[in-house]
Amino acid sequence: MGEQPTRWELEILRQFEPVLHFTRGERFFPIDVERYLAECSLWMHKPDSPPELIIGEGEITVENLTAPRVGSPGTIFYLKFIEPPDLVDYARYQIRQVVRSLSQRDEREVFHPGRGRLARVGFGSRFVDALFSMTLLLRGRVPGDTATAAAMAYERMQSRQERYAYYGRVVRENSWFILQYWYFYPFNNWRSGFHGANDHEADWEMVSVYCYEDSDPESAVSVEAQLKPQWVAYASHEFSGDDLRRRWDDPELRKVITADGGQHPVVYVGAGSHASYFSPGEYLTELELPFLSPLVTFANSLDAFWHRVLKLGSAQPEKPKFNIFRIPFVDYARGDGKSISPQQEKGWEAHLLGADTPWAFGYRGLWGLYTNDPIAGENAPAGPVYNRKGDVRRRWYDPLGWAGLDKVAAPKEALEVLSNQSLQIQLRCTELEDTIEQKNKKLTGLGIQEAALRGHLHLEAVHRDHLQQIAFLSNELKSLKHELAVEKLKLEALKLQKTRMQRGELVPARDHIRHPHHPMPQSSLLLADLAEIFAAISVGILVLAVVLLMIFARQFLLLGVASMIGFVILLEASFRRRLSSLLNGLAICLAAISLSVLIYEFFWEIVVTGVLMAGLFNIFENLREIIHR
Repeated sequence: MGEQPTRWELEILRQFEPVLHFTRGERFFPIDVERYLAECSLWMHKPDSPPELIIGEGEITVENLTAPRVGSPGTIFYLKFIEPPDLVDYARYQIRQVVRSLSQRDEREVFHPGRGRLARVGFGSRFVDALFSMTLLLRGRVPGDTATAAAMAYERMQSRQERYAYYGRVVRENSWFILQYWYFYPFNNWRSGFHGANDHEADWEMVSVYCYEDSDPESAVSVEAQLKPQWVAYASHEFSGDDLRRRWDDPELRKVITADGGQHPVVYVGAGSHASYFSPGEYLTELELPFLSPLVTFANSLDAFWHRVLKLGSAQPEKPKFNIFRIPFVDYARGDGKSISPQQEKGWEAHLLGADTPWAFGYRGLWGLYTNDPIAGENAPAGPVYNRKGDVRRRWYDPLGWAGLDKVAAPKEALEVLSNQSLQIQLRCTELEDTIEQKNKKLTGLGIQEAALRGHLHLEAVHRDHLQQIAFLSNELKSLKHELAVEKLKLEALKLQKTRMQRGELVPARDHIRHPHHPMPQSSLLLADLAEIFAAISVGILVLAVVLLMIFARQFLLLGVASMIGFVILLEASFRRRLSSLLNGLAICLAAISLSVLIYEFFWEIVVTGVLMAGLFNIFENLREIIHR
């Protein structure tokens, strides 16, 4: 399940360890596991039973944490970091925070929210967001004062000894050296601190650097000196694949070069969520609720039909999927707060993570509170090796495939792979040419026999059999010749690619990215403050209006609801400077409705007129052919 870590692995990790930039107001930073475990207790949750304490606070060791445990189906083992805070300590802490905010002695600690998330999305997303907010009242969630208690505990840890840690892992797969940097945060306060989707105890995040050996493996030069970085991939929520990674020469990837020759990618960390981004800014992140997935799939299919079949709208390759049924949240990754880098006095404390790390492999439970949240957003995560269900994380067992690099060859072996592919295609072309020649001869022979058999009544059955063989063989030859043509085109493309690679040319650095995640512009709204207020109250006002209509004017319910929705859409389009697009869309819809009504009312007249016009056109074309003969 991993290799034994060695000293040279730590040296490699140090050479490329990332620089993390946080947002003002961030309360939690990466720490070592040992200090966290010292503050935790271990619990067991069985279905339909109250939680049961297994190991008390301050009594957890690596040995008793990783001891084998058997539970009934559905049993969850979890750590609990925070107990309800003492009211006096809680009040003192809150007063200190208010005083600190008012004095603004350290501007890095003061968070100023940007334009509200609801003002940046449409009415449909805001309506679903209102439903999501109401579910928090019914779902299991982290108690409201837990984030403050966690911040108090974290500050106590750091006051005793200020340390920032990561857990590094080096994996060799194919010709790649994969450097994984795992960061452990004691708490995720995205919801309570930054108006995000969730809060939960514990948070594991990861950054990967993908290197290759740039010299002869037999060289006397050390391995770490030979390694060249080629790609980086940043974990961001639950995403995976090509969009997560950037090539080392991509201008979006910022780097810090240190005096010792180290090359350190810069990471902008989401406030409270701890997701990782390549550029500073505010990102619109959407949460998809599992029970709404069928509606999302249907809406995406309808959208594809609208663009591909009806040729309406703007079919853009980078257009995100349909998002009305997703919940919008803003992830603040401004990078204007604390930074942790190798250049600082309080830089990184590096720990190796491998097969001899017992807490990573021996404990499959959750690293924080289990709230029994049905959509899992408020449940703590499992460790770096396992998912919440106890199976192994893909980013652990398949670090190349997780970032879409399992199909990408390292630069040193790319030419060799390309030459092998060209040779295989050339062999296939030769095989196809031989097969086509043989089948052509057979088809020619069948053609001669068919001509000889034609007209002989006593050989009619044999003649039909020859015709069937000719038809089958002709189709087979057509398919083989098409395959040969395609293989030759592929061979030409590979030869061209080989020439480019021999000249040192690279494909564009961003060719692999299909859905780039860019920071949102600060404001593109007309009367932005008014638009934000409208976004905040529109759903609530509509709900209240529907209730009042049902009570006092039920006979006008449908008309009233339609009128209010129309009014909201009109205001939305005005605020977003899309009024002309809205009017164009309405004109198209009204035209389609009018056409449908006309077809329905005058269906037979239209059919008769169409048939008459077709007959007259046929007569005209035939007569014109005779005249010009």
